[in-house]
Amino acid sequence: MLVVGTWNLENLYRPGGEYGPSDDETYSAKLKGLADTVNGLVPDLLGVQEVGEPEALGDLVDLLDGEWQAALSTLPDRRGIRVGFISRHPMTLVADSADFPVALAPLQADDTAGVTTRMGRGLLVVRIEPAPTVAVHVIVCHLKSKLVTYPDGRFSPHDEGERARYAAYALYRRAAEAVTVRGMADQLVDGHGQDRAVVMLGDLNDEPQAASTQILLGPPGSELGSAGADRPDKGDAFRLWDLATLIPADQRYSRVYRGRKELIDHILVSHALHDRVEEVRSVIDHPLPSITDNPAERRDAVDSDHAPVIARIDL
Repeated sequence: MLVVGTWNLENLYRPGGEYGPSDDETYSAKLKGLADTVNGLVPDLLGVQEVGEPEALGDLVDLLDGEWQAALSTLPDRRGIRVGFISRHPMTLVADSADFPVALAPLQADDTAGVTTRMGRGLLVVRIEPAPTVAVHVIVCHLKSKLVTYPDGRFSPHDEGERARYAAYALYRRAAEAVTVRGMADQLVDGHGQDRAVVMLGDLNDEPQAASTQILLGPPGSELGSAGADRPDKGDAFRLWDLATLIPADQRYSRVYRGRKELIDHILVSHALHDRVEEVRSVIDHPLPSITDNPAERRDAVDSDHAPVIARIDL
């Protein structure tokens, strides 16, 4: 059995900095809450997002039961947040990258003449061997947020024209980042998805039917819940399956935005694993907070605004 999951830890920084909690007491309370959740889930490997400082993830790992390893991307965004893994299995680093595919043109990122050719936060890939002769490649990513930031760190636009432009810039980037992650998945499955176990974990910052999420699936058809789900076809060698539809309907969300429940944290698997999934759930053991467009409001929160999403896979 392999238990994998994804969890946005929401601004995991030590106290005292620009983005971290105000005091040690708040920080300790958050670490304890996160650790209690992980210890209750007992995942084999958990993809994590919004790790602001490597030392903070180390503090969390120190509170976990048993022996754990951690791996972090070296490619954070401008706030220092990055993706990573914590694992009860040894991990081999496969890739830590952020550059868009060569064929993808540079993107306009704001109202200036500047363009971007890379993800805001790098993706990370590791290889684990959870059972003898069984190797699994796992990607973790964190795509561009829907919470738009305007020039000078503003969370509100000057006018509706600026709102529309910056929403478009965010969409451009999120789509390009999805293309980049999909490119990494292409390298890993390499046309052998029926045999190669690949898992993608991430905060995709959009829901299952969003265009950026759909990019990650690869060839269309055979989605879980569709008539072709169990019908072999040539696309099986390349596609990934989003496990969202396997989450019980009453818990099919991982964040609450302005009172609206959203499933933006996802687990995708290759053909070699899609019919071995025994359970998928969003772990909502307490009411999630309803967030707004100003993430600074939760600087001293002692929990995460995301629920972990966990899958149990029979190897």
